[in-house]
Amino acid sequence: MSDGLLIHPHGGTLTNRIAEAEAATKLRSEAANLPAITISSKQACDLEMIAIGAFSPLTGFLGKADFESVCRDMRLSSSGGEGIVWPIPITLAVDDDTKANLSEGSRAALKHSDGTLLAVIDIEEIYPHDKKLEIPNVFRTEDEAHPGVQTVLEEGEWLVGGPINVITVTPEKEPGEQFTEHRLAPAATRAAFAERGWKTVAAFQTRNPIHRAHEYLCKCALEICDGLLIHPLVGETKPGDIPAEVRMSCYQVIIEKYFVAARTMLSVMPGAMRYAGPREAILHALIRQNYGISHFIVGRDHAGVGDYYGTYDAQNIFDEFAPGEIAITPLKFEHAAWCKVCEGMTSAKTCPHDGDQKIFLSGTKVREMLANGEKPPQEFSRPEVAEVLIEWATSAVAST
Repeated sequence: MSDGLLIHPHGGTLTNRIAEAEAATKLRSEAANLPAITISSKQACDLEMIAIGAFSPLTGFLGKADFESVCRDMRLSSSGGEGIVWPIPITLAVDDDTKANLSEGSRAALKHSDGTLLAVIDIEEIYPHDKKLEIPNVFRTEDEAHPGVQTVLEEGEWLVGGPINVITVTPEKEPGEQFTEHRLAPAATRAAFAERGWKTVAAFQTRNPIHRAHEYLCKCALEICDGLLIHPLVGETKPGDIPAEVRMSCYQVIIEKYFVAARTMLSVMPGAMRYAGPREAILHALIRQNYGISHFIVGRDHAGVGDYYGTYDAQNIFDEFAPGEIAITPLKFEHAAWCKVCEGMTSAKTCPHDGDQKIFLSGTKVREMLANGEKPPQEFSRPEVAEVLIEWATSAVAST
């Protein structure tokens, strides 16, 4: 079945920068004589997202005009993208020593930190990394304690722009670390949706286990869409976040026990977190549009960290764009919790009762309970999910 009934990719075309076998062989040979750029974990995630089309319409790392336009106006420049919405610059930063070996109009090999050759970049531009432009615009703060700000500050002072030609997106690792079975590119998820006959699909973005509130949002979305894609981010996250392999076990057990198999899919998104709040909510929505998603769940403080963003800033930012500029439909949900009086999951839109009737648990409290081998209340977390987390938390405590 064709995916022609699905939402179109952002910008109209699903890109693919992975070289065919013959071209890849030539690239490997050429790369042996090229200057090398060893890329960071964040850049490796971005490279994969460009390569598979998740960052469509991007074909490489941004040049100067696009970088400045995205930082200031959340759009690609008219020369490069005809004003298409794009909220966060996707850049290849290098230090002075690396920059000294590069030149515009030439090529460079992009390598993983373990030495694996990942891609070759056609260097169109090398330009100063204007962090004073990027940081306050993208993150709405210059506080160095913000993990996204800190990452940019630690990056090189030069940016290299140009299209990439990708040989592989991941170095050789144990299969379980790559989530190979669930590492579906946008073309593959689109094909899967079409095979299932889904025309409308909701996606749930998460970097945490799915608790009862998340489950409620997902099932509300399923009531209005043909299918649901649970689409956890498994790229680079900040220290302290629950490891991706633990989260995957949680997703699998809750889908098996509490979701309709014929209406639910699990796939991973190999992007890196920026913790940029509102702007990152837009980025996550555009990425999911490329995967074939028509409706995107945007909950409380999406992609936020600490107290840098307002509770619903990540929802309100969608209203800043004209109709049609962002094709995907955001599903804006209130903070959900179990109400003791209603005896079910509710939100401020559906429940009239005071907060003291709701079961809210802080992340700190939940972590303490798990580390002590205690299950959170079933109104907060399904017991099967709690068991996975307790096993992880107690083993982590034992190893310290």
